[in-house]
Amino acid sequence: MSAADDSLETGNLVHAGPAAAMAREAGALLRQHYQRGVVTEYKGEVDLVTVADRESEKLLVERLHARWPDYGILGEEGTRKHMECEYRWYIDPLDGTTNFAHGFPAFCVSMGLEHRRPGTPTDADGELVAAVIYDPLRDEMFLAEKGRGAYLNGRRIHVSSTATMAESLIATGFPSRKRHGNPNVHFYHEVTLRSHGVRRAGSAALDLAYTACGRLDGYWEFKLNPWDTAAGVLLVREAGGTVTYIDGSPFRLESAEVLASNGIIHASLIHLFEDMFAGRDLEPIPTPQEFAAMRKDDKVSTQIR
Repeated sequence: MSAADDSLETGNLVHAGPAAAMAREAGALLRQHYQRGVVTEYKGEVDLVTVADRESEKLLVERLHARWPDYGILGEEGTRKHMECEYRWYIDPLDGTTNFAHGFPAFCVSMGLEHRRPGTPTDADGELVAAVIYDPLRDEMFLAEKGRGAYLNGRRIHVSSTATMAESLIATGFPSRKRHGNPNVHFYHEVTLRSHGVRRAGSAALDLAYTACGRLDGYWEFKLNPWDTAAGVLLVREAGGTVTYIDGSPFRLESAEVLASNGIIHASLIHLFEDMFAGRDLEPIPTPQEFAAMRKDDKVSTQIR
């Protein structure tokens, strides 16, 4: 298979191919739970986990360990196996748990593989080499391997060619807990004013996959985890896009923040965040009291007309 090929047989992929079969199996399990109803419990204040999360992670860990017994696995629901190994899988067995629990149809299985060559410093990232994101409700399988491109259901995908912020559709996300300490609503407001729109679908992995295939032109979020981003970051890169931190510095798997785009609008996004962090050219959000006065004025003017 050459880099220019537009189609793909998953059997040609050393890691993503076998992992795709595992993700499809986990996705079928999630779909069954989704169709018959969801049992949930809370890990924290409003941070929930479902039976499906745990069963999906158990299935993936068993399949990964059977296929690659010497690989490490870091899973959202607590799996920590062989993290000293040269290869590490980062798995989110159900990205979009809140959506899933409420019956909102936006969630996926996410699996990203890091290769840490011998001698890699403990405080440095390895290289992302394989990615799988599977949406079981739409039966959409996103795959990538380092240097071999990104694919959706076997067809090559590319980031969008949107040239300006004003024409861009961008996504973001908000934390499921401690939202009172997260200022992202201010960034949401400013980006909304300068773009064609901002979407908040509730799955970081799908937001990155959609950026990779051109459904979105960019995406940002704060305080994520490696299992949220590992697969999606490689997808965006292999689809021709750019992923950094918000200030343009290199992305790290610790995922304290992520800024992904088609590459064309990346400098504009970085510049906008620089302005926002510095408090430059901000559009104030009306307070509820100010909005109440505006509504009252609108009613009066309507009655006069």
